[in-house]
Amino acid sequence: MSGSLLKYTRVLEIVGDTIKVRVPLDGSTDTAVRFNDLAVIETVDGHKTLAQAIFIDRDVVTLQVFSGTKGISTEATATFLGHPMQTPYSQNILGRVFDGAGVSIDGGPDLSSEPRVDIGGPTVNPAERAVPNKMIRTDVPMIDVFNTLVESQKIPIFSVSGEPFNAFLSRIGIQADADIVVFGGLGLIFDDYFTFRTSFEDAGVFSRTVMFVNQAMDPLVERLLVPDMALAVAEKFAVEEGKCVLVLLTDMTAYADAMKEVGISQERVPSQRGYMGDLYSQLARRYEKACDYAKGGSVTVLTVTTMPGNDVTHPVPDNTGYITEGQIYLHSGVIDPFGSLSRLKQNVIGKTTREDHSQIMNTMIRFYSESRDAAQKQAMAFDLSDYDHQLLKFGALFKARFMDINVSIPLEDALDLGWKTLAECFAPEQLLMKQTLIDKYFPKDADGAVAAE
Repeated sequence: MSGSLLKYTRVLEIVGDTIKVRVPLDGSTDTAVRFNDLAVIETVDGHKTLAQAIFIDRDVVTLQVFSGTKGISTEATATFLGHPMQTPYSQNILGRVFDGAGVSIDGGPDLSSEPRVDIGGPTVNPAERAVPNKMIRTDVPMIDVFNTLVESQKIPIFSVSGEPFNAFLSRIGIQADADIVVFGGLGLIFDDYFTFRTSFEDAGVFSRTVMFVNQAMDPLVERLLVPDMALAVAEKFAVEEGKCVLVLLTDMTAYADAMKEVGISQERVPSQRGYMGDLYSQLARRYEKACDYAKGGSVTVLTVTTMPGNDVTHPVPDNTGYITEGQIYLHSGVIDPFGSLSRLKQNVIGKTTREDHSQIMNTMIRFYSESRDAAQKQAMAFDLSDYDHQLLKFGALFKARFMDINVSIPLEDALDLGWKTLAECFAPEQLLMKQTLIDKYFPKDADGAVAAE
């Protein structure tokens, strides 16, 4: 493409927040305008705003205007910049907050002279990927012990509106042993944005955090840019500086809803419940940025996906489940061990963690499953055996000590607490575990005569 800017004045149509511009074909092999290119829209009174090419049909280019089309007439002009959306990248962006257009909104020093990188690039060549084998500690026992988070994993938190998933996500960002945290907020109300920012500042981790925030009052199209900006910055830190980067995105359902609105404005035919047919590929394109680089660091993607009506078959969580390597199911203020799954945990459990990790995980989940059956028998007024009472005691302790999302404890302490909890409820011979592990880790002061309370 020529180094000069291309300016066009033929605005054909204005629909919603999109405008259509005729771009004459020059007959050469080079395309005058490319998909995702930025353009500056200038109104007749001199006001300028950014737009992005979101659809090209021969000589007609559809532009999504960032600030909306209010005040724009068919007399406006479009000047194409010849590159896609860019975001600043350097060490100076750490501890800064940007909006969905890559402009700092924290009142800090100007970053206009900092190097910039294109967003929305291709995913990593599989030959450059390493097999994930490193754990990211979060100090959340239901994650560290039962659904271990692994570097380069892509995993969502499935929840419903009203649950404290944003507070939980911020705590993971604070406690995770990652070098850099990149946060992307999608359609956040101001209270949620303020909570995230103050949480990072109060915990003393803001200096290793970058925030890209699209608030509910901001232009809709910027919501579609936030994940790409966050992931582009994360890739740079991982590849060029070898950092372990944790990307936090909330809420991907808001991102999918923004895609739906843009698709409707383009008069595209929806596929399911109003969502466009490319929902899966658009989500996968972002999630697949998670990578453990063979010659660099890693990018781990942890998101929030709300399920409208707690419906896991809703198009957004349904498509997400086919892309990601498991999920964390949050409801009623606890993490459900049966709805949660980490498909990569076998890469680290017992290999980079303590030898009893696998046995503790399996034994406690087995007893908790049986405790739910005992609770059902109790609710139906059946007679309970001594073993049932042991199970009920264990179930109550397990839920309070492990499932509550407010519990914060290192992995080794959580494993020791698991042994203690088992010893308070069961005799050693009831555990059905390896005897060598029982001899080594079962509390010596436990009398083994565990009667139900």
